[in-house]
Amino acid sequence: MTQVASELMGVDATTLVPASERVLADLVDHFDVDFAYLRHTDRKRGVTVLVAEWPRRIDPPTPDPLRVVAFADADSLFRELEEATEPIIIRRGDTVPDYQETIRRSAGLESVVTACVPLVSRGRSSGVLGFIKRGNRDWSPGELNVLKAIAALFAQLQARVEAEERLRYIASHDDLTGLANRRALLEHMESRLRAGEQGPVVTFFLDLDRLKALNDFLGHSAGDTFIRSLSTRLMENLDSDDMIARLGGDEFVIVPAKTMDAVEAELEASRLQQLISQRVSVGTESVSRGVSVGVALGVPGETSVSDVLRRADHALLAAKSGGGNGVVVFTDAMRAQFELQDDVELNLRTAVSDNSLVLHYQPEVDLRTGRIVALEALVRWEHPTRGLLPPGAFVAVAEATNLAGELGRWVIRSACAQFAEWRRRGLAANVVIRINVSPVQLVSLDFVERIEEVLRTYQIDGSSVCLEITEHVVVQDLMRTRLTLRGLKRMGVQIAIDDFGTGYSSLSHLKALPVDAVKIDRGFVQRLGDSNDDLAIVKSIIGLAGSFGLGVVGEGVETPMAARTLVGLGCYRAQGFLIARPLPAAEVEEHLRQGRIPLDLDLPRAGRGVASS
Repeated sequence: MTQVASELMGVDATTLVPASERVLADLVDHFDVDFAYLRHTDRKRGVTVLVAEWPRRIDPPTPDPLRVVAFADADSLFRELEEATEPIIIRRGDTVPDYQETIRRSAGLESVVTACVPLVSRGRSSGVLGFIKRGNRDWSPGELNVLKAIAALFAQLQARVEAEERLRYIASHDDLTGLANRRALLEHMESRLRAGEQGPVVTFFLDLDRLKALNDFLGHSAGDTFIRSLSTRLMENLDSDDMIARLGGDEFVIVPAKTMDAVEAELEASRLQQLISQRVSVGTESVSRGVSVGVALGVPGETSVSDVLRRADHALLAAKSGGGNGVVVFTDAMRAQFELQDDVELNLRTAVSDNSLVLHYQPEVDLRTGRIVALEALVRWEHPTRGLLPPGAFVAVAEATNLAGELGRWVIRSACAQFAEWRRRGLAANVVIRINVSPVQLVSLDFVERIEEVLRTYQIDGSSVCLEITEHVVVQDLMRTRLTLRGLKRMGVQIAIDDFGTGYSSLSHLKALPVDAVKIDRGFVQRLGDSNDDLAIVKSIIGLAGSFGLGVVGEGVETPMAARTLVGLGCYRAQGFLIARPLPAAEVEEHLRQGRIPLDLDLPRAGRGVASS
């Protein structure tokens, strides 16, 4: 007993079989029997499972009829052992059950006697410890008591191993679906991406589209049912060796066991889309969701797990930004884009405070005379390693990381400080400074007060400042926008709608707002002279703006044809590369001294239309 207890003390799931075999070998010698075996009862499946035997049978058949035996199909002894709690002895002359006959023949034994000692746990049998002796053998009460004690040790070991296995399962599986969780996924991918393994390793990052709408309409329990049904469908339709993990919510990651190239991976992602889009019965409803899929490929020994998952996540974001229910494979171009985004996000916060942000100014002129009527302040970032970055490279990141307000305040204060300095030196006397305002700034409760404080600090009259907002902001929060703009107008500040015509709003919205001008989106202006559709749109914007008494500015003027077309339509104010690119403050000063930028557009002597004051 002491020897057996010592042998089993440190056993876990990984060492259970060899340790059990050693104990069985000792018991065979000690009790002078020919064969011993250990079986566990799986009540959920209704079967008895062979754990260990000694001596091992030579060349057991495949499949092994003794490995897993269903109680429903077993002989009378096994059916009795399923619930037995006391030893059962089959002596010489007794009818030998089919199972014992199978053992006898497999072990090369002749007439046998068998002792079956149940493993009792919490008053129920959880397995059996069995011994077979050739010929006849009497088992004394003392021996049976020892075997019962040893069986109890095996029962305790089994309970401990099952508890450990359960904890291990919980630690590596999602509790809602039974799929692998993030921890198991990472361990699996570490193994797949190890040097020397086959590749490339494909990773699919899936996100269900608009699951929240389903939860809101049918309830969260219905959403859980939907998730479980989809998980079952994935397990039934994918290879058993594929890794399927749920990361929580409506996010899944699939790592196929099969290696694939990018083309094969994209085809497989489309198959997954079709599989998931099939309808699911939830209560009395039949529902379905689309799914966005990001695809990334990893090379064993070269690509880390975090890199593959990050790339798949970036591809997923690209798929969702395209409206959802799409497939995007991560590419080198996307890698460069997201490396820049990560770099910007990491360093932008310090850029606001370490003087690495600068302002450039793009002149706006009267196309008929070349006179400078306004300067648009445009922020740039002198990145420590990437050089001068335009706003398109970092403004969206600022908005996504709650830095837009801080960045916007810096732009307003810096632009007004420079404008006041020019005014002090006698420059820009009849020029308006234009400053772009982010959505975050416009809806902040103290925005009007901040503008008032800046104007007072630099002694600038409000009519010399024009704040530019996008159409999207107007529609996003029309009520709040109206209150803010009215507060600005009380100070005389001008308001312009930037990038107008891109489809977010209509001039009917502007009728309710204290707006002074609209700036026609550069996409329409650039193609003037080449596109009749753009000509019709620009003509319509100019005509409708005139009927509302609004000024009009053409953005993106890059060709003489575009400039002449604008003048012919009655839009005289414009900016663009044909006139001047955005310039540092020192360089734009030369234009301010001249007061105009010479243009040779071969315009007619007189033009009539909407004048932009």
